[in-house]
Amino acid sequence: MIKYVIKRVAYALLTIFLISIITFTLMNMIPGGPFLSEKAVSPETTQALKIKYGLDKPLPVQYINFMNNFIHGDFGLSIKQTGRTANDIIFSTFPVSAKLGGISILVALILGVVMGSVAALNRGRWADSLLMVISTLGIAVPSFVVASFLLITFGVNLHMLPTLGLKTPLHYIMPVAALSFYPTAYITRLMRSSMLDALNQDYIRTAKAKGVNKFVMLFKHAMRNAIIPVITYVGPLLAYTMTGSFVVEKIFTIPGLGREFINCITGRDYPMVMSTTIFLAVLLVFMNVLVDICYKLVDPRIKLK
Repeated sequence: MIKYVIKRVAYALLTIFLISIITFTLMNMIPGGPFLSEKAVSPETTQALKIKYGLDKPLPVQYINFMNNFIHGDFGLSIKQTGRTANDIIFSTFPVSAKLGGISILVALILGVVMGSVAALNRGRWADSLLMVISTLGIAVPSFVVASFLLITFGVNLHMLPTLGLKTPLHYIMPVAALSFYPTAYITRLMRSSMLDALNQDYIRTAKAKGVNKFVMLFKHAMRNAIIPVITYVGPLLAYTMTGSFVVEKIFTIPGLGREFINCITGRDYPMVMSTTIFLAVLLVFMNVLVDICYKLVDPRIKLK
């Protein structure tokens, strides 16, 4: 296990390094710059701003300086939010996105596993058909369409739910529903297929022949093997969702990391673009390693190499 973890950490560091290079390269290839605005800025002012933020140096030097500071915990100054560092922005907005994303994934995981199991146990019946129609609809409809529909229907027309921010538990209902709609549908289909495969295994037939209770057979024997593909999907999804769904946070005016990421891209805030991208990459590779370790805990037959 120790050798495996060390190997995965090494691969993770290499992945983060490659992502940082790609992000930095693409960011600087886009025409324009962070100091362009509707009002004309004198060349002297532009040069002074470049010197302040270290953008006057050659690109390789800029990259090395940023990564050196990033490793030491300094994400740099935000270009668009004067007086604020990328550290302040990320660590003040990430908890908001993490809480919203965590709740959404928990809802999706519970509903998806239950609905997928029910569909598998009722294969070919009306319950299975209904759940598959719902899950197909959930996969086909983008989250921004769901969010817009909820906002217009329950927020604007019916005035049943608040539409801005996350001040009370009621504020969470529509964002959580919008964020969890797609993963719930995907987990439902994934769980149904995996559960059907598990229920057709020899050990399940043996359990049926011995007269094992259907509930015990499902949750003690079949569930443990059927849930492994779900773990594979939920790990990276958790990291991505916890950093904030860009569109949903923008629609519901949620002060999370997703909204800040959109703002820093449109504003060409280079330090924020680099910091949030690498921050997300670190979470993703960490979740992947954590998922692989969870495999071993869920199914001891799996060998980590």
